[in-house]
Amino acid sequence: MGQKDDKFTYRVAWSDDDNEYVGLCAEFPSLSWLAETPEKALKGIRKLVADVVLDMGKNGESIPEPFASRRYSGTFMVRIPPDVHRKLAIQAAEAGVSLNRIASSKLSQ
Repeated sequence: MGQKDDKFTYRVAWSDDDNEYVGLCAEFPSLSWLAETPEKALKGIRKLVADVVLDMGKNGESIPEPFASRRYSGTFMVRIPPDVHRKLAIQAAEAGVSLNRIASSKLSQ
């Protein structure tokens, strides 16, 4: 997998526990890479993911689809306590919008 083909989702954060930056990949949550700079942490995790993907391919294992390539319907169900449902319904009515609009607004914050 070349860098141009790498469409996985990466994040770099400071780790107080390790006193270094940690590179993470959302599609491979068990992998991480520690480095003294954010740039090296990103480079390290990307290289590690490339090695793992290559190994998985050689072993016939299924490789996770990058989040960026996945299709989402925009619909999912969330279970909430009845009292929270009531509060949201009241907020929606008072704002003159649908319950869906209120929930979507709160989730996108």
